[in-house]
Amino acid sequence: MGAVAFFGGDLLSAIFSSEAEVIAYAHDYLKAYAIDCLLTAVLFCFVGYFNGCGKTVFVMIQGVVGAFCVRIPAVYLMSKLEGATLFHIGLGTPISSVAQIILCVIAYRIYQKNKKKNPIRAKYLY
Repeated sequence: MGAVAFFGGDLLSAIFSSEAEVIAYAHDYLKAYAIDCLLTAVLFCFVGYFNGCGKTVFVMIQGVVGAFCVRIPAVYLMSKLEGATLFHIGLGTPISSVAQIILCVIAYRIYQKNKKKNPIRAKYLY
């Protein structure tokens, strides 16, 4: 779907509008969305892993951090750039996904390290 959005976003946009300007803007935004499609596959694997391990509070926290501490500020900052386009503004989503993936990698390493320190306790907690 990401490839379709990146290379054929104008075709997808034409389904909803026949106005050339709307199609061009939507295509511009969908190019940024396409980048996030790749990152979301990785992020959702981590989220599934942590949910399966019972680390649901961490999943909630990294989601909130990604949305409110990264995505919204990134979109705001991008919108303030001179010559900002919907592609630039749309980059807030993949930027957020990268930050969330980084949080997940850090958490995974911490959980694995704790698991090695106390394998008996880890059997029930991790």
